[in-house]
Amino acid sequence: MLSYKYYDTPEGQDIFKKVFVTSKYAAVAGLGVATYDILMYSHPKGIFNTAYRYAFFLGPMVGMATAFTVTANAAQNIRGKNDVWNYFLGGAMSGAIFGAWYKSVPVGIPMAIVLGAVGMIKKTAIDNGWTLVPELTTANKSIRSVKHDWTLVKDIEELKAWKTG
Repeated sequence: MLSYKYYDTPEGQDIFKKVFVTSKYAAVAGLGVATYDILMYSHPKGIFNTAYRYAFFLGPMVGMATAFTVTANAAQNIRGKNDVWNYFLGGAMSGAIFGAWYKSVPVGIPMAIVLGAVGMIKKTAIDNGWTLVPELTTANKSIRSVKHDWTLVKDIEELKAWKTG
């Protein structure tokens, strides 16, 4: 279950596994945002208030991820079509949850449209094989790598025109 990727199975299948994957990423992001809020902004006093601040961020973020996954896959199963509109509906539901989180309809409607459009772009990228966020490549060198000789050609003693003193 932990090694499962979202696109391992076609849309509309293994919805529980897909919900787990998206919720996992949302929970990690929520933990980061909540920790930043607690340490840098809100400074809650006591365990209960700290847990409340974590829940304030984790709940809606996991809910948005779950709403996207369930809506997009349910739309696939109901409509029988695998197109960008399923992802638009999923994004719109995530935006609706975002608006409910902020308790503001003027925030929720634009977020529903924006997240729906982002979902459509993601679905188009998946269908066409585009890479929206490339994988990070790690550096093979360290601070000690300067001690290694990375030149293409070694020095030829006969061609050196200088004298050592």
